[in-house]
Amino acid sequence: MSDNDVVSGTFRALVESADRKFARVRDVPAYGRVHNQHYFHKVFKAYMRLWKYQQEKRSKLIEAGLNRWEIGEIASRIGQLYFGQYMRTSEARFLVEAYVFYEAILSRSYFEGSNSSSKAFGKKDLGVRFKELRFYARFLLVSLILNRTEMVQLLAERFKALVDDCKANYRETNFKEWRLVVQEIVRFMKVDTAFMNVRPLRYSTLFDSHPSSLPYVARFHAKRVLKFQDALLTSYHRNEVKFAELTLDTYRMLQCLEWEPSGSFYQKRAVESKENGTFIDHSGASAASGVIDMNLAADMTDPTLPPNPRKAVIYRPSVTHLIAVMATICEELPLDSIMLVYLSASGKAGRNNVTQVYNSGGSHKSSKNKVPLPAQNNSMPESCINNKGESSGYYDQYLWFGPRGNGGLSNLYPGDIIPFTRRPLFLIIDSDNSHAFKALHGAERGETAALFLSPLRPAFKNPADAGFTQNGSQFTFFLTAPLSAFCQLVGFSPSDTEAEVYNDAESILSAAFSEWEVILCTSTSLDLVWAQVIADPFLRRLILRFIFCRAVLSFFCPPEDSEQYLPICLPLLPISVSPDSEVVQSAVHRLAKHLSVSDFFHFVDT
Repeated sequence: MSDNDVVSGTFRALVESADRKFARVRDVPAYGRVHNQHYFHKVFKAYMRLWKYQQEKRSKLIEAGLNRWEIGEIASRIGQLYFGQYMRTSEARFLVEAYVFYEAILSRSYFEGSNSSSKAFGKKDLGVRFKELRFYARFLLVSLILNRTEMVQLLAERFKALVDDCKANYRETNFKEWRLVVQEIVRFMKVDTAFMNVRPLRYSTLFDSHPSSLPYVARFHAKRVLKFQDALLTSYHRNEVKFAELTLDTYRMLQCLEWEPSGSFYQKRAVESKENGTFIDHSGASAASGVIDMNLAADMTDPTLPPNPRKAVIYRPSVTHLIAVMATICEELPLDSIMLVYLSASGKAGRNNVTQVYNSGGSHKSSKNKVPLPAQNNSMPESCINNKGESSGYYDQYLWFGPRGNGGLSNLYPGDIIPFTRRPLFLIIDSDNSHAFKALHGAERGETAALFLSPLRPAFKNPADAGFTQNGSQFTFFLTAPLSAFCQLVGFSPSDTEAEVYNDAESILSAAFSEWEVILCTSTSLDLVWAQVIADPFLRRLILRFIFCRAVLSFFCPPEDSEQYLPICLPLLPISVSPDSEVVQSAVHRLAKHLSVSDFFHFVDT
């Protein structure tokens, strides 16, 4: 047996060993605290050994027939592992590592030659084309989450060209699913870039930490302070904008609950490698040197930032699966911590979120598509019926998580949430039936829940802008990108605005938020539910944006329509930050006047 055969045999054995370990962790749920973490250590270690071996023996492996795409497949698996770890832990360093490995595959053209025009590559290698397609789809998802807009555009163009080439050269193969993926990314980019501005969705210390209010936040003291470390994010709408298993609304919430790297982006910081079973960080990839280096003694992180909250992003779950995930997170929730749950779904079977829209001229348009409701399961627990035989409201209305014709199996009722109120809960319901969840307030089983309930109808100056499937949820948009949501509301395109005007609008909003922070931190009527979470920067920012959203919609919609077009928070926030307060109304008026859209609003005494 030649030396090359020995090297090739060792390499194949290492590939098989790494693949077996990869299979064990690939389908581990992306929620809950993984107790068998040593499996992840083993698979990273296996791929580290494999990667180093192919680097050291590259020439002999090529002589023995190693293809470049095989190297790309190894690097792609490593990137996939890192991205999986990011989704389980929300640690940004894993996301960065995934990006670096995927970028290296692209820049080194490891899959080049997988195009059928190559003499060395025939139709028999269709499997490699599918590997390349999966690589592009995964790299697109990582780039989207990292907000690498230019890379997303480049990848989307190449991905589309690759799918077109596959259709032309493999006519006997159906590439319909891949064409749908191309359509998804094009649609996602169109919506996501339509309201692009200089502000990141992530929490930026530059934009979101207000110097004048920081001392008040720092001095604020509540009898109890809750830590925000866990969140569950999901949406379920027909035809919603999405890419892969990330919908536009969960994408926005995912970003909203993370830190934006400050200063010099991610910094490398050496750490000692350990072989005693404790966590080994398998990072390391130097874009400068052009070498993908799986270095155990490197740690890519921004040391100035605390860790991100862990987020379980669940794509189109069944009701039973959703409840199971909530139960898992709730069971593992640390003491003195709070769980944020974001649920976006229609309250009607098989319907989109939008049924009516508000027109600045005062007219209303109803949806022509009336879908009949399925037969409902009218049975409910006796505990939810009062002594007079009347329903308590816990099982009367619902959110719809499922396909058409699935009956009550797809109904998530307010009563389904009650068991989880034994622990602190911050619940955001974005639905045309969100107000049904007011029934939770006062029905908690141990902890008073913090509730944000969306308007029942979105409101827009231009009715054509109101499609949920076109731009995502308006309420979620206000919570994640308030100024962009304001512009969308009044039919104002940020891309058509001078950068200076838009930046000044951001400054107006930032000053208002700073002032409202001081009011909340000095209020004597702030409910304990809000007081115990206001110290957390992510939750405090959501509260401020809710105040802004409620005020803007209050002034935009006629008073007689307020019940449908205004969001609700329970327990109530102080009157000092209500739409009727001078400090809130004046801020919205300043912003509207600055953007020359004040005629669209109904301000009092202005």
